[in-house]
Amino acid sequence: MAVANFTLPALPYAYDALEPYISGQIMQIHHSKHHQTYVNNLNAATANHVKALQGNDVRAQINLQQAIKFNGGGHINHSLFWANLAPANTSQAKPESAEKLTEAISAKYGSYDGFKDEFMGVLLGLQGSGWGWLVKDKKTEQLDIVTTKDQDPVVGDLAPILGIDMWEHAYYLQYFNDKASYVNGIWNIINWETAEGRFLGRSGTLEL
Repeated sequence: MAVANFTLPALPYAYDALEPYISGQIMQIHHSKHHQTYVNNLNAATANHVKALQGNDVRAQINLQQAIKFNGGGHINHSLFWANLAPANTSQAKPESAEKLTEAISAKYGSYDGFKDEFMGVLLGLQGSGWGWLVKDKKTEQLDIVTTKDQDPVVGDLAPILGIDMWEHAYYLQYFNDKASYVNGIWNIINWETAEGRFLGRSGTLEL
């Protein structure tokens, strides 16, 4: 049985390209340290899981599930996160780059600003570590705002359109405990072109 080897995805921009909204220092640590650790731990856990399968060791297989879920979720979530950010001075960071998605957002939430206000309320209401997501139901095609705890990924019939990391390591070195300023700033660097592609199903499969 072959063992999957997951790798850290390269960023499509320099570490300091998202300043002043996310500092280069945060991006470097977040990407090269935190995300790399999830990748390393996921590779170790999946390798051990293959050994457990080959040895018919059910207890070991069960014991490895949490490590696979946590580190696998961390890898998936961060891979999605990097791709849904873009430098503020690019056309990708303008909501106009997502014509169909912004139409659907306005239909659901009344306006783009109404959407941002509701999303911000959900993000700031998240207790502990986790993520906030704009998702589309694959069956009904309706938009919704949801949260996931720790590194749990979006699964099932929900397709992630864009996600915002609300772990302290995503903002604390720059914003300290001012989560509201971090959330306010991140709207300037959302990659709406990527979000539009996900909404339309053009990039529904994440290559890991």
